[in-house]
Amino acid sequence: MSQEPSEQPTSDDEWRETLSDEEYRILREAGTEAPFSGEYVDHKEDGAYACAGCGAELFDADTKFDSGCGWPSFYDVDDDRVETRLDTSNGMRRTEVICAECDGHLGHVFEDGPEPTGQRYCINSVALDFEDDDSE
Repeated sequence: MSQEPSEQPTSDDEWRETLSDEEYRILREAGTEAPFSGEYVDHKEDGAYACAGCGAELFDADTKFDSGCGWPSFYDVDDDRVETRLDTSNGMRRTEVICAECDGHLGHVFEDGPEPTGQRYCINSVALDFEDDDSE
């Protein structure tokens, strides 16, 4: 249920009305979908992946790769579109990936990805909407 960035909700109640329960759990409460359960894990179409919360384009399909981890993985992102912050939840020390437009939780980034960046942006499918190249 993608929104144009200018139309995004401003309160928690508006987010609850706009997002599905699962989208809310992941994007607003930093949840995680079960591995290998997301619709974009094995997705291989040409296009771009946008934030399911606000519609901001985040990842180009050309940067998607099969990491075997159970979540869609990308080796690059537009740094202006995402922010990162330290996540120490669940007794772990990870780098959380956040949508810079709406502050929605997307997933985590790890330093075990392929060249040229060495990064693996491990992202929840529920946090993404796909826009194929033909929809322009």
